[in-house]
Amino acid sequence: MTRRGSSEHRVRGEGRTFIVQQSFPRPRPTTNPYLVMLARSVAAQPGVELRTFSWRAALTRRADVFHVHWPEILVSGQSPLKKLVRQVLTLLLVAKLAATRTPIVRTLHNLERPSGISRRERILLGLIERRTTLWIRLNDETPEQPGRSYELIPHGHYRDWFESYAKPAAEPGRVGFVGLIRRYKGVEELLQVFRSVPGPSTLHVAGRPSTPELAGRLTDLADADERVSLDLRFLDDADLVTNVRKASLVVLPYREMHNSGGVLTALSLDRPVLVPSNPVTERLAEETGPGWVHRYDGDLDANDIERALAEVSTAGRGDHPDLSERDWDDAGRRHVDAYRRAVAVLRGGGPR
Repeated sequence: MTRRGSSEHRVRGEGRTFIVQQSFPRPRPTTNPYLVMLARSVAAQPGVELRTFSWRAALTRRADVFHVHWPEILVSGQSPLKKLVRQVLTLLLVAKLAATRTPIVRTLHNLERPSGISRRERILLGLIERRTTLWIRLNDETPEQPGRSYELIPHGHYRDWFESYAKPAAEPGRVGFVGLIRRYKGVEELLQVFRSVPGPSTLHVAGRPSTPELAGRLTDLADADERVSLDLRFLDDADLVTNVRKASLVVLPYREMHNSGGVLTALSLDRPVLVPSNPVTERLAEETGPGWVHRYDGDLDANDIERALAEVSTAGRGDHPDLSERDWDDAGRRHVDAYRRAVAVLRGGGPR
């Protein structure tokens, strides 16, 4: 599958082709790389056909399984009319899947539903949840609910995705934050805390803020410290790689961290991270090896950044973190196994 992809990807094996309908459309340059790599890895499995999403295909064509990632996208829209149309189509889709006994598989990217959604959206998301046959957890700290079937398939790395890009060396003492900037990611607090970091260290924040108000707030904070620089725009892959690689330490002070593509992006580009301490990040530190995942307790403060910078400047870690458990070839095989298990569970022939 190319970067832009095609609407169908087929590898035929013996017997009838197993058809996987995904919930995301044909990839574009801005599509989450996780989805693109998932599509590639699933499509590469023998006897599997992968379809990207269109309402026509999802409603009229046969599939063996429907895999949904962020179901709230199905029921949202840029205008009230478009939202209503998509909600009606979602209801028809769920009815069609029920009538054809097609299992829904859901990847748990987030633990909770998004806030601020309408009553109709909540009802439809609840309907999708009730019709879901199997849930994919990205880490073993995602809680399980009784009576549900689960598979654990770790979030894959991004090494292959970024392989073709130039990778500059780290600048000593440079702290970086890279990625879409939303309030829950704690970037405002990072800028405030960095004022108290002593010495010649620098901070560079790169990524597009979610609102103009947030962009203005970050600009005001950066103006108060000449060591801070901002690049408040959407980053293409080449710019993302450059910004991550130039940092000696990537700081991601998310207020809640459970599944983070940003952490895996930095680690895939061989840059150590400073993140909140919780069971997920503690396990990631054990997985990747010494010196890669630095953690702090409570609220981020200047001492946490100073300590992590001192640690990354000394020897003690390998050239690359260990991400062998996140290989995409293995992830594709495990996803197809999960899909087939979901079919068996729905038909009453498989273990929950």
